[in-house]
Amino acid sequence: MNFFEELKWRGLVKDVTDEEGLKERIQNPMTVYCGFDPTADSLHIGHLQQILLLRRYQLAGHKPIALCGGATGMIGDPRPTTERKMISLDEVAHNVECIRSQLSHFLDFDETKENCAILENNYNWLGKINILDFLRDYGKHFNVSYMISKDIIASRLQSGISFTEFTYTILQAADFLHLYQNYNCEMQIGGSDQWGNLVSGTDLIRKICGDKAKVYGVTSPLITKSDGSKFGKSEGGNIWLDPNKTSAYQFYQFWVNVSDEDIESLLKRLSCRSVEEIQALIKSKEEAPHLREAQRALAEELTLLVHGEAGLESAKRITETLFKGDITTLAFDEMKEALHDAPSAMITSNTSLVDVLVEANIAKSKREAREWIAQGSIQVNGHKVQDLEFVVDKKDAFNEELTIIKKGKRNWFVCSYKN
Repeated sequence: MNFFEELKWRGLVKDVTDEEGLKERIQNPMTVYCGFDPTADSLHIGHLQQILLLRRYQLAGHKPIALCGGATGMIGDPRPTTERKMISLDEVAHNVECIRSQLSHFLDFDETKENCAILENNYNWLGKINILDFLRDYGKHFNVSYMISKDIIASRLQSGISFTEFTYTILQAADFLHLYQNYNCEMQIGGSDQWGNLVSGTDLIRKICGDKAKVYGVTSPLITKSDGSKFGKSEGGNIWLDPNKTSAYQFYQFWVNVSDEDIESLLKRLSCRSVEEIQALIKSKEEAPHLREAQRALAEELTLLVHGEAGLESAKRITETLFKGDITTLAFDEMKEALHDAPSAMITSNTSLVDVLVEANIAKSKREAREWIAQGSIQVNGHKVQDLEFVVDKKDAFNEELTIIKKGKRNWFVCSYKN
Protein backbone atom coordinates (compact mmCIF):
# COMPACT_ATOMS: atom_id res chain seq x y z
CA MET A 1 0.00 0.00 0.00
CA ASN A 2 1.14 3.56 -0.65
CA PHE A 3 1.59 6.25 2.01
CA PHE A 4 -1.97 7.60 1.85
CA GLU A 5 -3.46 4.10 1.88
CA GLU A 6 -1.39 3.29 4.95
CA LEU A 7 -2.66 6.40 6.73
CA LYS A 8 -6.22 5.21 6.08
CA TRP A 9 -5.37 1.69 7.28
CA ARG A 10 -4.04 3.17 10.47
CA GLY A 11 -7.27 5.09 11.03
CA LEU A 12 -5.58 8.46 10.56
CA VAL A 13 -7.85 9.90 7.86
CA LYS A 14 -11.39 11.07 8.55
CA ASP A 15 -12.27 14.09 6.39
CA VAL A 16 -10.40 15.40 3.33
CA THR A 17 -11.25 18.56 1.40
CA ASP A 18 -10.23 16.99 -1.94
CA GLU A 19 -9.29 13.33 -1.49
CA GLU A 20 -8.81 12.51 -5.17
CA GLY A 21 -6.61 15.53 -5.69
CA LEU A 22 -4.60 14.76 -2.57
CA LYS A 23 -4.02 11.14 -3.58
CA GLU A 24 -2.20 12.38 -6.66
CA ARG A 25 -0.41 15.32 -5.04
CA ILE A 26 0.88 13.37 -2.04
CA GLN A 27 2.93 11.10 -4.29
CA ASN A 28 5.51 13.91 -4.46
CA PRO A 29 7.05 15.94 -1.60
CA MET A 30 4.87 18.71 -0.22
CA THR A 31 4.79 20.96 2.84
CA VAL A 32 2.26 20.18 5.56
CA TYR A 33 1.52 21.94 8.83
CA CYS A 34 -0.23 21.35 12.12
CA GLY A 35 -0.89 23.93 14.82
CA PHE A 36 -0.44 23.56 18.58
CA ASP A 37 -1.99 26.10 20.94
CA PRO A 38 0.37 26.92 23.85
CA THR A 39 -2.31 26.97 26.54
CA ALA A 40 0.09 25.11 28.88
CA ASP A 41 3.86 24.83 29.18
CA SER A 42 3.76 21.24 27.99
CA LEU A 43 1.98 19.18 25.39
CA HIS A 44 0.40 15.92 26.55
CA ILE A 45 -0.34 12.56 24.99
CA GLY A 46 -3.61 13.89 23.61
CA HIS A 47 -1.38 15.79 21.15
CA LEU A 48 0.68 12.73 20.19
CA GLN A 49 -1.41 11.65 17.21
CA GLN A 50 -0.89 14.97 15.41
CA ILE A 51 2.78 15.25 16.42
CA LEU A 52 3.44 11.75 15.14
CA LEU A 53 1.49 12.47 11.97
CA LEU A 54 3.94 15.30 11.22
CA ARG A 55 6.73 12.82 11.91
CA ARG A 56 5.18 10.29 9.49
CA TYR A 57 4.95 12.90 6.76
CA GLN A 58 8.59 13.84 7.28
CA LEU A 59 9.74 10.21 7.21
CA ALA A 60 7.80 9.84 3.94
CA GLY A 61 9.77 12.74 2.40
CA HIS A 62 7.42 15.64 3.06
CA LYS A 63 8.34 18.88 4.86
CA PRO A 64 6.54 19.47 8.20
CA ILE A 65 5.78 22.79 9.83
CA ALA A 66 4.92 22.75 13.53
CA LEU A 67 3.06 25.98 14.24
CA CYS A 68 2.96 27.25 17.81
CA GLY A 69 -0.03 29.53 18.32
CA GLY A 70 1.63 32.38 20.14
CA ALA A 71 -1.19 34.64 18.92
CA THR A 72 -4.14 32.25 18.69
CA GLY A 73 -3.20 30.85 22.09
CA MET A 74 -4.16 34.22 23.53
CA ILE A 75 -7.63 33.83 22.02
CA GLY A 76 -8.39 30.16 22.52
CA ASP A 77 -10.03 27.69 20.17
CA PRO A 78 -13.73 27.59 21.14
CA ARG A 79 -14.75 24.65 23.28
CA PRO A 80 -18.21 23.06 23.07
CA THR A 81 -19.08 24.28 26.57
CA THR A 82 -17.56 27.46 28.02
CA GLU A 83 -15.08 30.23 27.25
CA ARG A 84 -11.41 29.49 27.71
CA LYS A 85 -9.41 31.26 30.38
CA MET A 86 -7.38 34.12 28.90
CA ILE A 87 -3.63 33.93 29.50
CA SER A 88 -1.04 36.68 29.24
CA LEU A 89 1.42 37.29 26.41
CA ASP A 90 4.32 36.42 28.73
CA GLU A 91 2.70 33.10 29.66
CA VAL A 92 2.09 32.28 26.01
CA ALA A 93 5.68 33.16 25.06
CA HIS A 94 7.02 30.90 27.82
CA ASN A 95 4.74 28.05 26.76
CA VAL A 96 5.83 28.40 23.12
CA GLU A 97 9.48 27.94 24.08
CA CYS A 98 8.67 24.85 26.14
CA ILE A 99 6.73 23.33 23.24
CA ARG A 100 9.57 24.05 20.82
CA SER A 101 11.86 21.92 22.95
CA GLN A 102 9.39 19.03 23.16
CA LEU A 103 8.72 18.92 19.43
CA SER A 104 12.43 18.49 18.75
CA HIS A 105 12.15 14.95 20.14
CA PHE A 106 9.90 13.98 17.24
CA LEU A 107 10.89 16.06 14.22
CA ASP A 108 14.21 16.47 12.43
CA PHE A 109 15.21 20.14 12.29
CA ASP A 110 18.54 19.55 10.53
CA GLU A 111 18.68 22.47 8.06
CA THR A 112 21.06 20.58 5.76
CA LYS A 113 18.14 18.33 4.78
CA GLU A 114 15.67 19.45 2.13
CA ASN A 115 12.65 18.34 4.15
CA CYS A 116 13.90 19.65 7.50
CA ALA A 117 11.11 20.55 9.90
CA ILE A 118 10.23 24.19 10.61
CA LEU A 119 9.01 25.65 13.89
CA GLU A 120 6.96 28.82 13.54
CA ASN A 121 5.05 31.10 15.88
CA ASN A 122 1.96 32.78 14.44
CA TYR A 123 2.46 35.77 16.73
CA ASN A 124 5.20 36.78 14.26
CA TRP A 125 2.53 37.76 11.71
CA LEU A 126 -0.83 37.88 13.49
CA GLY A 127 0.67 40.14 16.14
CA LYS A 128 1.33 42.77 13.46
CA ILE A 129 -2.22 42.98 12.11
CA ASN A 130 -4.25 45.98 13.26
CA ILE A 131 -8.01 45.88 13.63
CA LEU A 132 -8.75 47.64 10.32
CA ASP A 133 -6.48 45.27 8.37
CA PHE A 134 -8.11 42.32 10.11
CA LEU A 135 -11.62 43.43 9.15
CA ARG A 136 -10.79 44.51 5.58
CA ASP A 137 -8.24 41.88 4.53
CA TYR A 138 -9.68 38.85 6.30
CA GLY A 139 -13.09 39.45 7.90
CA LYS A 140 -14.59 40.56 4.59
CA HIS A 141 -14.15 37.02 3.22
CA PHE A 142 -16.18 35.31 5.96
CA ASN A 143 -19.95 34.96 5.91
CA VAL A 144 -21.46 35.09 9.39
CA SER A 145 -24.30 32.71 8.50
CA TYR A 146 -21.74 30.15 7.36
CA MET A 147 -19.60 30.62 10.46
CA ILE A 148 -22.45 30.08 12.94
CA SER A 149 -23.48 26.88 11.16
CA LYS A 150 -20.21 25.18 12.15
CA ASP A 151 -20.59 22.57 14.88
CA ILE A 152 -18.59 24.19 17.69
CA ILE A 153 -20.05 27.65 17.13
CA ALA A 154 -23.58 26.28 16.77
CA SER A 155 -23.23 24.38 20.05
CA ARG A 156 -22.33 27.60 21.84
CA LEU A 157 -25.09 29.85 20.51
CA GLN A 158 -27.48 28.98 23.33
CA SER A 159 -24.97 29.29 26.17
CA GLY A 160 -23.22 32.22 24.52
CA ILE A 161 -19.90 32.79 22.79
CA SER A 162 -17.76 35.91 22.82
CA PHE A 163 -16.80 37.78 19.65
CA THR A 164 -13.20 36.94 20.56
CA GLU A 165 -13.65 33.18 20.30
CA PHE A 166 -16.08 33.57 17.41
CA THR A 167 -13.26 35.07 15.31
CA TYR A 168 -10.77 32.29 16.10
CA THR A 169 -11.46 30.46 12.85
CA ILE A 170 -10.52 33.61 10.88
CA LEU A 171 -7.14 33.77 12.58
CA GLN A 172 -6.43 30.10 11.91
CA ALA A 173 -7.40 30.59 8.27
CA ALA A 174 -4.98 33.54 8.13
CA ASP A 175 -2.26 31.19 9.38
CA PHE A 176 -2.83 28.77 6.50
CA LEU A 177 -2.80 31.66 4.04
CA HIS A 178 0.49 32.99 5.46
CA LEU A 179 2.16 29.58 5.37
CA TYR A 180 0.91 28.97 1.83
CA GLN A 181 2.23 32.31 0.59
CA ASN A 182 5.57 32.15 2.44
CA TYR A 183 6.40 28.44 2.58
CA ASN A 184 4.27 27.01 -0.23
CA CYS A 185 2.49 24.97 2.45
CA GLU A 186 -0.26 23.01 0.70
CA MET A 187 -1.81 21.00 3.51
CA GLN A 188 -3.08 21.48 7.04
CA ILE A 189 -3.77 18.51 9.31
CA GLY A 190 -5.66 18.37 12.59
CA GLY A 191 -8.08 16.42 14.72
CA SER A 192 -11.64 15.95 13.55
CA ASP A 193 -12.75 18.80 15.82
CA GLN A 194 -10.67 21.14 13.61
CA TRP A 195 -12.55 20.40 10.39
CA GLY A 196 -14.38 23.74 10.33
CA ASN A 197 -11.13 25.66 10.85
CA LEU A 198 -9.34 23.68 8.13
CA VAL A 199 -12.11 24.39 5.62
CA SER A 200 -12.02 28.08 6.54
CA GLY A 201 -8.33 28.10 5.64
CA THR A 202 -8.73 26.39 2.28
CA ASP A 203 -11.64 28.72 1.42
CA LEU A 204 -9.68 31.85 2.34
CA ILE A 205 -6.71 30.80 0.21
CA ARG A 206 -8.98 30.15 -2.75
CA LYS A 207 -10.74 33.51 -2.38
CA ILE A 208 -7.50 35.50 -2.10
CA CYS A 209 -5.17 33.51 -4.34
CA GLY A 210 -7.64 32.20 -6.90
CA ASP A 211 -8.96 28.80 -7.90
CA LYS A 212 -5.54 27.71 -9.17
CA ALA A 213 -4.28 27.60 -5.57
CA LYS A 214 -4.58 23.92 -4.67
CA VAL A 215 -4.48 23.27 -0.94
CA TYR A 216 -5.83 20.48 1.23
CA GLY A 217 -7.23 19.95 4.70
CA VAL A 218 -7.10 16.51 6.32
CA THR A 219 -8.48 15.52 9.71
CA SER A 220 -7.95 12.38 11.75
CA PRO A 221 -10.46 10.95 14.25
CA LEU A 222 -9.94 11.95 17.86
CA ILE A 223 -8.65 9.09 19.99
CA THR A 224 -11.13 7.79 22.53
CA LYS A 225 -11.06 4.70 24.70
CA SER A 226 -13.17 1.68 23.80
CA ASP A 227 -15.79 2.80 26.33
CA GLY A 228 -16.06 6.17 24.59
CA SER A 229 -14.29 8.16 27.31
CA LYS A 230 -11.59 10.73 26.62
CA PHE A 231 -8.09 9.43 25.94
CA GLY A 232 -4.93 10.93 27.40
CA LYS A 233 -5.44 11.04 31.15
CA SER A 234 -4.68 8.78 34.07
CA GLU A 235 -6.19 8.99 37.55
CA GLY A 236 -3.57 11.61 38.39
CA GLY A 237 -4.46 13.86 35.46
CA ASN A 238 -2.81 14.49 32.10
CA ILE A 239 0.10 12.38 30.90
CA TRP A 240 2.50 15.15 29.88
CA LEU A 241 5.41 15.12 27.43
CA ASP A 242 7.45 17.15 29.91
CA PRO A 243 9.58 14.77 32.05
CA ASN A 244 9.27 17.19 34.97
CA LYS A 245 5.50 16.71 34.94
CA THR A 246 5.29 13.02 34.01
CA SER A 247 8.32 10.83 34.64
CA ALA A 248 9.61 8.23 32.21
CA TYR A 249 8.35 5.47 34.51
CA GLN A 250 4.84 6.95 34.80
CA PHE A 251 4.77 7.52 31.03
CA TYR A 252 5.92 3.95 30.32
CA GLN A 253 3.43 2.48 32.76
CA PHE A 254 0.52 4.35 31.16
CA TRP A 255 1.10 2.51 27.89
CA VAL A 256 1.88 -0.85 29.49
CA ASN A 257 -1.51 -0.67 31.23
CA VAL A 258 -3.54 0.17 28.11
CA SER A 259 -6.47 -2.25 27.81
CA ASP A 260 -6.51 -5.07 25.27
CA GLU A 261 -9.59 -3.44 23.73
CA ASP A 262 -7.68 -0.20 23.01
CA ILE A 263 -4.17 -1.38 22.10
CA GLU A 264 -4.83 -2.32 18.46
CA SER A 265 -6.15 1.13 17.56
CA LEU A 266 -3.35 2.85 19.50
CA LEU A 267 -0.67 0.75 17.83
CA LYS A 268 -1.97 1.65 14.39
CA ARG A 269 -2.28 5.35 15.16
CA LEU A 270 0.78 5.99 17.32
CA SER A 271 3.42 3.43 16.39
CA CYS A 272 5.80 4.08 13.52
CA ARG A 273 6.44 0.36 13.17
CA SER A 274 5.65 -1.17 9.79
CA VAL A 275 2.22 -2.59 8.96
CA GLU A 276 3.66 -6.10 9.16
CA GLU A 277 5.18 -5.51 12.61
CA ILE A 278 1.93 -4.10 13.93
CA GLN A 279 -0.07 -7.02 12.53
CA ALA A 280 2.33 -9.41 14.29
CA LEU A 281 1.86 -7.58 17.60
CA ILE A 282 -1.93 -7.65 17.19
CA LYS A 283 -1.75 -11.39 16.55
CA SER A 284 0.34 -11.82 19.70
CA LYS A 285 -2.26 -9.88 21.68
CA GLU A 286 -5.00 -12.18 20.40
CA GLU A 287 -3.08 -15.41 21.01
CA ALA A 288 -1.29 -14.56 24.28
CA PRO A 289 -2.86 -11.44 25.81
CA HIS A 290 -1.27 -12.17 29.21
CA LEU A 291 2.19 -11.44 27.77
CA ARG A 292 1.13 -7.86 26.84
CA GLU A 293 3.71 -7.77 24.07
CA ALA A 294 1.74 -5.17 22.11
CA GLN A 295 1.47 -2.85 25.11
CA ARG A 296 5.15 -3.21 25.99
CA ALA A 297 6.21 -2.59 22.39
CA LEU A 298 4.20 0.64 22.21
CA ALA A 299 5.40 1.71 25.66
CA GLU A 300 9.04 1.22 24.68
CA GLU A 301 8.69 3.03 21.35
CA LEU A 302 6.94 6.09 22.74
CA THR A 303 9.02 6.33 25.92
CA LEU A 304 12.19 6.25 23.83
CA LEU A 305 10.88 9.11 21.68
CA VAL A 306 9.77 11.30 24.60
CA HIS A 307 12.32 10.46 27.31
CA GLY A 308 15.30 9.14 25.39
CA GLU A 309 17.30 5.97 25.91
CA ALA A 310 18.23 6.75 29.53
CA GLY A 311 14.58 7.40 30.42
CA LEU A 312 13.44 4.18 28.79
CA GLU A 313 16.11 2.11 30.53
CA SER A 314 15.19 3.63 33.90
CA ALA A 315 11.49 2.96 33.31
CA LYS A 316 12.15 -0.66 32.38
CA ARG A 317 14.53 -1.14 35.31
CA ILE A 318 11.97 0.19 37.80
CA THR A 319 9.23 -1.95 36.26
CA GLU A 320 11.34 -5.11 36.37
CA THR A 321 12.50 -4.42 39.94
CA LEU A 322 8.95 -3.92 41.19
CA PHE A 323 7.90 -7.14 39.49
CA LYS A 324 10.72 -9.10 41.16
CA GLY A 325 10.19 -7.31 44.44
CA ASP A 326 13.81 -6.32 45.18
CA ILE A 327 13.46 -2.56 45.35
CA THR A 328 16.73 -2.11 47.24
CA THR A 329 18.68 -2.40 43.97
CA LEU A 330 17.24 0.91 42.71
CA ALA A 331 18.83 4.31 43.10
CA PHE A 332 17.03 6.45 45.68
CA ASP A 333 15.39 8.73 43.09
CA GLU A 334 14.20 5.69 41.12
CA MET A 335 12.87 4.15 44.29
CA LYS A 336 10.80 7.25 45.03
CA GLU A 337 9.55 7.26 41.45
CA ALA A 338 8.64 3.58 41.57
CA LEU A 339 6.51 4.14 44.67
CA HIS A 340 5.11 7.49 43.59
CA ASP A 341 1.51 6.24 43.76
CA ALA A 342 1.93 3.87 46.72
CA PRO A 343 0.01 4.61 49.94
CA SER A 344 2.11 6.81 52.24
CA ALA A 345 2.12 7.82 55.87
CA MET A 346 4.07 9.90 58.38
CA ILE A 347 5.40 7.80 61.27
CA THR A 348 7.42 8.32 64.41
CA SER A 349 11.02 7.10 64.48
CA ASN A 350 12.09 4.38 66.92
CA THR A 351 8.64 2.81 66.94
CA SER A 352 7.82 -0.91 67.00
CA LEU A 353 6.91 -2.40 63.63
CA VAL A 354 3.60 -3.58 65.08
CA ASP A 355 2.68 0.01 65.99
CA VAL A 356 3.94 1.34 62.64
CA LEU A 357 1.72 -1.06 60.71
CA VAL A 358 -1.30 0.22 62.60
CA GLU A 359 -0.17 3.86 62.63
CA ALA A 360 0.31 3.81 58.85
CA ASN A 361 -3.11 2.15 58.32
CA ILE A 362 -1.47 -0.93 56.84
CA ALA A 363 -2.97 -3.26 59.44
CA LYS A 364 -6.35 -2.72 61.07
CA SER A 365 -5.21 -3.84 64.48
CA LYS A 366 -2.13 -4.86 66.45
CA ARG A 367 -3.36 -8.44 66.43
CA GLU A 368 -3.51 -8.44 62.63
CA ALA A 369 -0.08 -6.78 62.48
CA ARG A 370 1.46 -9.48 64.71
CA GLU A 371 -0.10 -12.24 62.59
CA TRP A 372 1.36 -10.82 59.38
CA ILE A 373 4.81 -10.44 60.93
CA ALA A 374 4.76 -13.97 62.37
CA GLN A 375 3.68 -15.40 59.01
CA GLY A 376 6.59 -13.68 57.23
CA SER A 377 4.27 -11.47 55.15
CA ILE A 378 6.07 -8.21 55.99
CA GLN A 379 9.28 -6.81 54.54
CA VAL A 380 10.97 -3.64 55.76
CA ASN A 381 13.43 -2.00 53.36
CA GLY A 382 13.70 -5.21 51.33
CA HIS A 383 14.22 -7.60 54.27
CA LYS A 384 11.67 -10.03 55.68
CA VAL A 385 10.90 -9.32 59.34
CA GLN A 386 9.42 -11.96 61.68
CA ASP A 387 10.60 -10.47 64.96
CA LEU A 388 7.56 -9.16 66.81
CA GLU A 389 9.80 -6.78 68.76
CA PHE A 390 11.38 -5.23 65.62
CA VAL A 391 11.78 -1.44 65.84
CA VAL A 392 11.52 0.89 62.84
CA ASP A 393 14.15 3.64 63.06
CA LYS A 394 14.86 6.63 60.84
CA LYS A 395 18.60 5.89 60.85
CA ASP A 396 17.88 2.62 59.00
CA ALA A 397 15.69 4.32 56.38
CA PHE A 398 16.77 4.87 52.78
CA ASN A 399 18.68 8.14 52.72
CA GLU A 400 17.42 8.48 56.32
CA GLU A 401 14.21 9.66 54.69
CA LEU A 402 11.99 6.76 53.62
CA THR A 403 11.15 3.37 55.06
CA ILE A 404 9.57 1.01 52.55
CA ILE A 405 7.19 -1.61 53.86
CA LYS A 406 5.95 -4.43 51.67
CA LYS A 407 3.10 -6.78 52.47
CA GLY A 408 2.88 -9.93 50.44
CA LYS A 409 4.05 -9.81 46.84
CA ARG A 410 2.50 -6.62 45.49
CA ASN A 411 1.46 -4.27 48.30
CA TRP A 412 3.92 -1.43 48.92
CA PHE A 413 3.77 1.36 51.50
CA VAL A 414 6.00 4.39 51.91
CA CYS A 415 6.70 5.81 55.35
CA SER A 416 8.42 9.12 56.02
CA TYR A 417 9.21 10.57 59.40
CA LYS A 418 7.70 13.20 61.64
CA ASN A 419 10.15 15.81 62.89
